[in-house]
Amino acid sequence: MSETHGKYIWAELMTPDKDDAGRFYTHVVGWELKDFGSPEMGYKIFEANGVGVGGMMELTDEHKAEGIPPNWTRYVAVDDVDASARLFEEKGGKIMRPPFDIPEVGRMAVVTDPFGAVLCIMTPRPMEGSGSFPKEPQNMNGHVGWNELFTDDVDRAMAFYGDVFGWTKNRDFDMGEMGPYRIFGYAENNGKDIGGIMKRLPQVPVCHWGYYFNVDGLEDAITRVSTGGGKVINGPMPVPGDSWIANCQDPHGAYFSLVSMQK
Repeated sequence: MSETHGKYIWAELMTPDKDDAGRFYTHVVGWELKDFGSPEMGYKIFEANGVGVGGMMELTDEHKAEGIPPNWTRYVAVDDVDASARLFEEKGGKIMRPPFDIPEVGRMAVVTDPFGAVLCIMTPRPMEGSGSFPKEPQNMNGHVGWNELFTDDVDRAMAFYGDVFGWTKNRDFDMGEMGPYRIFGYAENNGKDIGGIMKRLPQVPVCHWGYYFNVDGLEDAITRVSTGGGKVINGPMPVPGDSWIANCQDPHGAYFSLVSMQK
């Protein structure tokens, strides 16, 4: 297993209105919006301080017919996407879209864990220089600062991701009747915290991954969410690590979260 296997490398938004979503997120998070390749390709890149941190693609009528809502997902790097997709199935997950090639970028697949939470896995194409994918500067504004899984079984989910990605349990926070909030990392990065796993709440309809974008000052950011046409679902709330968070929804229904060291 290489040092890149199991590392988050990309975030991606599917939305029915790229122009309006681009306006919203540049306003809220402070990203710059760039075309990937020619404008005719239709894929947009979100940049933070000149570094691509995520992309945006259109949610088509075909996607809608399949029941796919506006959403954020993330890509995890794997050494061999075909082998990892098979391992997902062997361990109880599903392959939603079999491995396929993206020219000049890599080979990817869309998968779910045993409880239905969706992820993309990719074997990136080797690139010179900075390449297409950022390293994971979790504390930099505009980057993903935290990854959070809502699942029906924290222990089984942790074991599953340990098998497929090499992620490891770092520690638990006791949340009483809600059970543990499990902090996980990956061994190839000295066990650095990269996210948390918690039991799905009754009001949460499906198991899913959620992502927190770093911003400079949470109250100002959630004001921008509201003035930009989005909704603040929960927050601002203090969390361990002297941070503040808020859970939000963009104007087209995609859920996302914000995190900051400053309220």
